[in-house]
Amino acid sequence: MRVTYDAGVDAAYIYLAAEIRAGGVARTVPVDPREIGGMINLDFDAEGRMVGIEVLDASRFLSPDLLASAEP
Repeated sequence: MRVTYDAGVDAAYIYLAAEIRAGGVARTVPVDPREIGGMINLDFDAEGRMVGIEVLDASRFLSPDLLASAEP
């Protein structure tokens, strides 16, 4: 699993697939922001497998240790 983090926009991406090629995300499903008080998007490939998770307002939802070890 690989994690990237952009502190400027406070967004993280958790890669569940070794690589996501251009066009590799066939569908993005948002998690209801009212349920969690923020925005998390689940990305799926054409076969319906989850390939990544985008976390907006990441410093609120993810541990500081995870964000500190994430790639920029």
